[in-house]
Amino acid sequence: MGRKGRGCWLPAWLGVLLLSAALLTAAEVPASTTAWSLLVLPFQPLELEREEQWLGEGVAHLLSLALVNHPAFILVDPLRVRRLGQPEAWGEEVILRTARSIRADLAFYGDVKRVSGDLIVVPRYMEFKGGNAQPRALPPLTVPEGKIPQRLTGLPLAYIRALNLPVTDAEVTRIEKAAMSTKSLRAFEAFVKGRGAALLGTQAGHEAAADLLGKAVELDATFVAAQYSLGLAHLSLGNRWKAAAQFRASTQLDPTFPEPYKALGDLFLAAPRRLFDQAVEAYQKALELRPFYADAYVGLGDARAAKSDVDGAISSYQKALLYNPGNPKVHMSLGKIYFAEKGLYYEAVGSYKKAIELDPQFLEARMGLGEVYEDKGLYEDAIREYRKVVELEPQHTGALYNLALVYERVDPREAIAQWERYIQIAVLLPAEKDWVDVARQHLRKLKTQVERDR
Repeated sequence: MGRKGRGCWLPAWLGVLLLSAALLTAAEVPASTTAWSLLVLPFQPLELEREEQWLGEGVAHLLSLALVNHPAFILVDPLRVRRLGQPEAWGEEVILRTARSIRADLAFYGDVKRVSGDLIVVPRYMEFKGGNAQPRALPPLTVPEGKIPQRLTGLPLAYIRALNLPVTDAEVTRIEKAAMSTKSLRAFEAFVKGRGAALLGTQAGHEAAADLLGKAVELDATFVAAQYSLGLAHLSLGNRWKAAAQFRASTQLDPTFPEPYKALGDLFLAAPRRLFDQAVEAYQKALELRPFYADAYVGLGDARAAKSDVDGAISSYQKALLYNPGNPKVHMSLGKIYFAEKGLYYEAVGSYKKAIELDPQFLEARMGLGEVYEDKGLYEDAIREYRKVVELEPQHTGALYNLALVYERVDPREAIAQWERYIQIAVLLPAEKDWVDVARQHLRKLKTQVERDR
């Protein structure tokens, strides 16, 4: 089995209970009547100077930071959009095609331009429910020189009111606070560029993200979103301790910001010392601050499942589906449970395939499906899934490693080529050092075997 597989941490009899509960989920969890799958796209910079081109991305980032605090919106992960390719311009046809591909209900976009020194923001949106996709425009927003990003803080609420969505006073406060996360234009610019670099998904991209986000924090030490994002960049580089420090710094700066608590929960859950109780506590804190945080419910379910709290895990997954009915992470988590049981092969495959159906570029779900196939001796199916992961992310070391292992079963010469490819990429990554040592042992053994068989 590939290196990413997990051992069985549930007693065997729980598989039947989990299957029964999962089958009941669709009937027991009511479909959300208020949630919108929201695609927030970069605003098009019209005739802006090169050094100001980032402002279009900046408006989108500000909207995302703010609107995640309203229960009516389920924000589409920008990484999913990035993986579909970056068009030269976000025209309406491109927006419609992208929205259909990721099953979005709503898209926010627009234009940014300079007029007599002022920044003019023209917000637009398209609604895709009911088959209609007519573009609509909000009144233009004029931002005087030196008032960015302060004068943009009213934009998220303008969208909410244009859609006639209810909003409480508490939600208004959270949305405005998130939109006004920094008063420093230079810090905001570094943050936007850093988050863009992180979306590249490469080692160089993560390194650039860490540098840019570190600069944002230097320019404004109270910029909580930048502190948290810097933690994500460190985590992507394999620096777990630095990541944890940044997440904790975020919670100290703003104890009401839920994202770093969820990130800490993820860290605890993946820790080698089995810090499951700490993970549960961190996820619960995130949910206390944002009760409709679907991904935190997924993490809480995973942590409870790791503690063999099956009823608690299923309850958490149901709540995740309640707040985000199309959440592929829930189905992936169920796939992990079924895989750990090993006796529920078809259920595991079905759950992973559902996750992939909802998000065809969900690499972790494809990795899980590949591991199930590999465990059952379906090596060609496993190779197909791992190859798809590598096709989507050529530097994915886990898929490259697992691919080499599977090829050892069916084609030793191809396994040699895959091990050499893995080593070439992974040798530059400190977090892969131990795995590279193992890969070299495999490579030496295979080369000796091939030479002997000649």
